[in-house]
Amino acid sequence: MKTSRIQIALLATAALAMTAGCAKKAPEQLPPPPAGTDGGMDTGTDTGNVGGGIVPGSRADFLQKVTSDRILFETDSYSVDGQGRATLDSQAQWLMANPSVSVTIEGHADERGTREYNLGLGERRANAAKNYLASRGVPANRMTTVSWGKERPAAEGSNESAWAQNRRAVTVVPN
Repeated sequence: MKTSRIQIALLATAALAMTAGCAKKAPEQLPPPPAGTDGGMDTGTDTGNVGGGIVPGSRADFLQKVTSDRILFETDSYSVDGQGRATLDSQAQWLMANPSVSVTIEGHADERGTREYNLGLGERRANAAKNYLASRGVPANRMTTVSWGKERPAAEGSNESAWAQNRRAVTVVPN
């Protein structure tokens, strides 16, 4: 009796050891970016320029007039710090001056952690930014959120500098 229990325990331990190194595969295909956006990927081309001038209410106008289109977060956090509040205040001011513009707020995480954890964290970061903008008077129905988790890094690398840039929420104005 004891021999069979020991054998079962050894077999179970061996099976666990063999699967411990297995990582989950990345999805074969990412979901499409929100309509009218570049999906958080900086293409280096700002739209909204007409004849050398910037069209009010365009993405280029937004990027020119706000402090930044993104706020950064500490590790495993979705709390908006003082610098993030200042950035979101400038975004709220622009959004209030451009009431016909709706935005998508993208939540991102660094590469550490599971895909599921980072998608959840990205969602909490996007919602934190949305809720702050709403507290400043921006109607919630003009803002949508999406979480990209760790799937769309702003900076490549496995170091603190890259991770710090990837822990973010980005406000995207449609092209």
